Amino acid sequence: MANTQRGEIDAVIGGERMILCLTLGALAELEARLQAGDLVGLADRFGAGRISARDLTAILGAGLRGGGNAVTDDDLARLTIEGGLKGAAEIAARLLRATFGEPA
Repeated sequence: MANTQRGEIDAVIGGERMILCLTLGALAELEARLQAGDLVGLADRFGAGRISARDLTAILGAGLRGGGNAVTDDDLARLTIEGGLKGAAEIAARLLRATFGEPA
């Protein structure tokens, strides 16, 4: 069960309920992977509402690893997500809200 007080969410990925969390390590991974520079850069990038498939893979992959799942981005690319692309985007949005809060 996800602990929302710690910024965790749960989602069904690959037919299995998994915990996702953007821990400090996961956020550092995202900064480096997406060349955002810092947390403000990440928040600005995601707040703009334009997220690529590459961004979705990075967000979900980092969140899965932050939640304790041993899943690589290549593994993630082969897993099914209920709702397809829209479902993946909704999971990423929930995870970002759990991490950064609701947009102003």
